[in-house]
Amino acid sequence: MRRLWILFAAVLTPTLLAAQTSAAPSSNTVAQTFRGFGRPYGTWLLAAFDSIPANQYAFKPTPIQQSIGYIAQHLEDANYQLCSRFGDRTRKMTAKDSLADTLKARWPKDTLLTRLRQSFVFCNEAIAKLSDASLADPFAVGEGTPQQTTAPRARFLILFVTDLAEHYAQIATYMRILGMVPPSSLPQTTR
Repeated sequence: MRRLWILFAAVLTPTLLAAQTSAAPSSNTVAQTFRGFGRPYGTWLLAAFDSIPANQYAFKPTPIQQSIGYIAQHLEDANYQLCSRFGDRTRKMTAKDSLADTLKARWPKDTLLTRLRQSFVFCNEAIAKLSDASLADPFAVGEGTPQQTTAPRARFLILFVTDLAEHYAQIATYMRILGMVPPSSLPQTTR
């Protein structure tokens, strides 16, 4: 048993010493990780919606699934709702924003793309202002319901990133069904 402890100490000591002498990490490493993780999904989603022909925006694989146009308008709305929760400002609503989702889903491709891009700008600005310390700030969840509780700001950031990943997988599948190659599967260009 003593040999095992000596071996353990011999292996672990250099690692512990290196950890003590390394530079101090950034004070916002968690927030920066979310920024980096969400970025490709937003980029891929915009590229996907941009590359899908306008005449395919009503496409849905089965009658009960969402159309491409519906997904685009849903993402815009979800982005604003989630990013308002972890950001410091709210969305400026217009009369068009109160229309039924099924009506917004039939807007022209250019309108849907412009609005979706604006929602990503809104979210990027909200994420840029985050700090690791602010991720623990409490927010009300389920306001006005018997299940009302609080959750940390980080919850909404996690929901935002997972929502982007989920909808990118959805739109990538639609593109494959339409015989298109999703942006994440295209050859990478030299930067």
